[in-house]
Amino acid sequence: MIVLALATVLAFVLLAGYIAVLVGIRREDKAMSLHHAPVSISASLARRVTGCHVRNGVAS
Repeated sequence: MIVLALATVLAFVLLAGYIAVLVGIRREDKAMSLHHAPVSISASLARRVTGCHVRNGVAS
């Protein structure tokens, strides 16, 4: 029973992270602003997950 509860909690955490990345990607796509630092936490997370993040003012 405990394993099922832990699996459910983990599933919800992963789903929330996935949704945050999707929202960040959508915002970045609309803003077309990959050359600048991200303006929100979800956009920053999306860039980190996809590998499109800014280092020292240079997009990588």
